[in-house]
Amino acid sequence: MNDRYVVDTNILIAASAVDIASALALSATPDDPELRERVWSWLDEFSSSSSRLILDGAGKIEEEYRNKLLYPDFGIQVLQHKWDTACVELVELVYDQEGHAVLDEPLQGVVHDNADRKMVGAAVAVIEEGRGCCIAFAGDTDWHAWEDALVQVGICLEPVIEEWSRAKYQEKLG
Repeated sequence: MNDRYVVDTNILIAASAVDIASALALSATPDDPELRERVWSWLDEFSSSSSRLILDGAGKIEEEYRNKLLYPDFGIQVLQHKWDTACVELVELVYDQEGHAVLDEPLQGVVHDNADRKMVGAAVAVIEEGRGCCIAFAGDTDWHAWEDALVQVGICLEPVIEEWSRAKYQEKLG
């Protein structure tokens, strides 16, 4: 486990979907219960670790979490635990008029998913402060497309279910 993580929302969703009573159980990616269990295990380990959760000072990352998850969901419980144990670090980002994080080139041109720009921006902000930061993800394969550019600026990627996400990314490429 690394010291600092930006956690993509898909990890919180997939881990929460392990609970079949969750509203997320029917639509979360991946749909394989064993893969969801692996994501849950990673998030559980992260929760109990001293690893820091990186969020933006404007609250847009947390807002995304809370828009996708409900209070009883495991992902929200982990978020709250990180707050309660003082394992959250806030970084400042610049947002454009549409509310999307602004990245320096080449990342602005590479990261085409506006919602993920805040995740990348948060990791970059930590790295610019001289500390390491990983982005952990599970069900979103776009991270593989951006991997080279992200690694070049010092961002570590941690695909929690790498064989699945890489295979899905290759499938997407055709």
